[in-house]
Amino acid sequence: MEPIRILLADDQELFREGVAELLSSHEDMLVVGEASNGEEAVAKAQALRPDLVLMDVRMPVMDGLEAIRRIHALLPEVKVVMLTVSDGEDDLFEALKEGAVGYLLKNLKARYLFEYLRRVMQDEIALSPYLATRVLQEFTRQRRREEAMAGYQEGLTEREKGVLQLVVDGHSNKEIGLRLGIAESTVKRHLHNILAKLQMANRVQAAGYAVRTGLVEPPNRAARPG
Repeated sequence: MEPIRILLADDQELFREGVAELLSSHEDMLVVGEASNGEEAVAKAQALRPDLVLMDVRMPVMDGLEAIRRIHALLPEVKVVMLTVSDGEDDLFEALKEGAVGYLLKNLKARYLFEYLRRVMQDEIALSPYLATRVLQEFTRQRRREEAMAGYQEGLTEREKGVLQLVVDGHSNKEIGLRLGIAESTVKRHLHNILAKLQMANRVQAAGYAVRTGLVEPPNRAARPG
């Protein structure tokens, strides 16, 4: 079986050398190159076409997050796993969003690193247990938010949806009242109810959310009064 061809990207030379030595002690792993920053990692990934890039988040010139974005766009078949000291949620979720298939902390034991990398090559996700729990919690929170928002959407009356559509089209409260044949005060009451049901702070947020989720049609500028 061919070994896993790995590119290491980390700005600390001593750390790279240590990881390279550890990986090279396993017959099924081969370090084909090293990079000291994200820009170099992108260039070497293109030149070497590794199976996997093991990369830090914080690096000079170009950080690991931007490097993932570029590698994923140029070489979607190359798997990228972050190996970092950063356990911040922003870095974690940004890395996963940009296409990383793993996010590991540098304090993990060497034997677990080998196991995680092998799992990645079997199309599994590699996450340190602590981070896996946080990802699961975030997905659970997101699902609950989506379920709640779906309930709020269903709670809008047809009249409220009509008012919201006219808001999206750019009409003022007075114009909406004239179009629907209702008082401006009634329009304001509808908008108050819409914001409460959608849990939005203002009409701009409500309009943006309504278009993104398909609750109403995109803006029809032709419908604006001349």
